[in-house]
Amino acid sequence: MSDGHPLGPFVRRFLLEEVVADRNLTLSTQRSYRDSIRLLLRFLQEHHAIEPTRVAVEQITATVTRTFLAHLEEQRGNSVSTRNQRLAAIHSLFRFVARQVPELVEHAAQIHAIPLRRSAAPTMAYLEKPEIDALLAVPDRGRPQGQRDYALLLFLYNTGARATETAELAVGAVALDAAPSVRFLGKGRKTRTCPLWPHTAKILRQLLGARLDGPRDELVFRNVRGEPVTRFGIHDLIARTVRKAAETTPSLQAKRVSPHTLRHTTAVHLLRAGVDINTIRAWLGHVVDRGVADRHFPRRRAPADVAWAGASGGAVAGSVPTAGAVRTVPTSCLCSQSR
Repeated sequence: MSDGHPLGPFVRRFLLEEVVADRNLTLSTQRSYRDSIRLLLRFLQEHHAIEPTRVAVEQITATVTRTFLAHLEEQRGNSVSTRNQRLAAIHSLFRFVARQVPELVEHAAQIHAIPLRRSAAPTMAYLEKPEIDALLAVPDRGRPQGQRDYALLLFLYNTGARATETAELAVGAVALDAAPSVRFLGKGRKTRTCPLWPHTAKILRQLLGARLDGPRDELVFRNVRGEPVTRFGIHDLIARTVRKAAETTPSLQAKRVSPHTLRHTTAVHLLRAGVDINTIRAWLGHVVDRGVADRHFPRRRAPADVAWAGASGGAVAGSVPTAGAVRTVPTSCLCSQSR
């Protein structure tokens, strides 16, 4: 290792003390920071012949960092947003280094001067009602795996939940009583509660069965081996389902469908039902850009207390509520959000 400050001790303290103990960042953010540093160390080894155990802080210059970012985009095919995510992790690491060793403040400032790159927000695809129906018609509900697949797809469409939120959903977070709802711990450790359609609640009762009276921390969705599903498993399920549904619904062939597509579909269908944009923000636990809303449906937003319930449409097995089925309920009962 060349003369300088060994990077290893800083990485260890950054990941274990700064990220976990001091800032208490979410598990997904912890993994993102770890993976960013791992990619940087691999890049230094492969392109600069520097072993990870011998890297010095001074060897990671602004020039090296810019070359690494170009490598991510050009060689790994990463998007601008992913490039910015990796850079943000490096910025955070060097801010930590500067606080620990004042002599490295100027060096860290050079790294921190590398700006995030602006990019146009991509247009997110969404599914029309016949396309959603085609997806839900694919699972063979006569088999246990088909029951699980149907329940998971319906749940994603009903709630607009993220893949990670769905994979980590515990039985104790689901209420299937007279007012069915689900409680999520989302990004930024924000908690929100969203309603479930009666049909969704019925399907979840059938899926969970005796597990409703079991451990409250047991996860709702499991794979064929009885293990909890992962976000990657959810992505794979949607990809397989879309390929099958596209055989009868050709419009799906031109769309790239992911869990986030279903999340966006929920938002668009809520807008079509006349739900106020602030209610949708609370429902999804996410910012819905007003410009996006105006482009989709500029004059169809209703007061904040109008919610898309669709109870009548969900009573028939295999169907989902229609976008036009709305009723008035207090917003506080529909979706509550807190830190």
